[in-house]
Amino acid sequence: MELAAETKAMLEDKAKRIRRHIVSMLAEAGSGHPGGSLSIADIVTALYFQVMKVDPARPDWEERDRFVLSKGHACPVLYAALAERGIFPVEELKTLRKINSRLQGHPDMKKTPGVEMSTGSLGQGLAAANGMALAGKLDKKDYRVYVVLGDGEINEGMIWEAAMAAAHYGLDNLTAFLDFNGLQIDGSIREVMNSEPLPEKWAAFGWNVLTIDGHDFGEIIAAVEKAKETKGRPTMIVANTVKGKGVSFMENQVGWHGNAPSKEQAEQALAELA
Repeated sequence: MELAAETKAMLEDKAKRIRRHIVSMLAEAGSGHPGGSLSIADIVTALYFQVMKVDPARPDWEERDRFVLSKGHACPVLYAALAERGIFPVEELKTLRKINSRLQGHPDMKKTPGVEMSTGSLGQGLAAANGMALAGKLDKKDYRVYVVLGDGEINEGMIWEAAMAAAHYGLDNLTAFLDFNGLQIDGSIREVMNSEPLPEKWAAFGWNVLTIDGHDFGEIIAAVEKAKETKGRPTMIVANTVKGKGVSFMENQVGWHGNAPSKEQAEQALAELA
């Protein structure tokens, strides 16, 4: 999809701001997960600033679209998007992982406005998203549910149980993104527990499957539109991404899965993201 120049520029600016927030938050906290937060920044930006129906003044608005971050350790990207969308103050991002902060190391739906599901124990987010999508159908609501899964996360058996259930119940109001950056905490996904071929597996489970460049806003939004047109089954968007995207020394480096940048490294990263 060819985006209007204005729209593309707005999304690129938002994604850059979100990446800067991620780096600053983690450097301030001294802990967290930069690699997988940066890899999905463009997807999350497209959803919150172009795709999803949300009302910053009413985070619990009944007609809103729902977003579930199944790979909950990547919550810095979610917090940054929620703050930029106006759901809570940007200044609050500095409290990441601090005592009594609403922004803990994994999302908490009971404490943080805009968080739909508490996640962090990997493999559970898709099942929760299924429940939201099924509830929407039963209640005859037209909201849609979006969920982001990690490529290491899909080692979890519960993911595949949920995949079967989503197809069985024909959850065509559910769209999943697979953050296919090729790396998980212990190394390459191909070495740790090879789950490929991914598009073929999801198709075999009854899903509509699309493959995109997860850093191309036109492709992200076009895939979402195709998902909306698909009836009778859920859609899986396999997004080819780069772990640590946007920060040269973090890109494709497994060591940045769960290590926060030092002050000097953060300064370098922010300069690259200026």
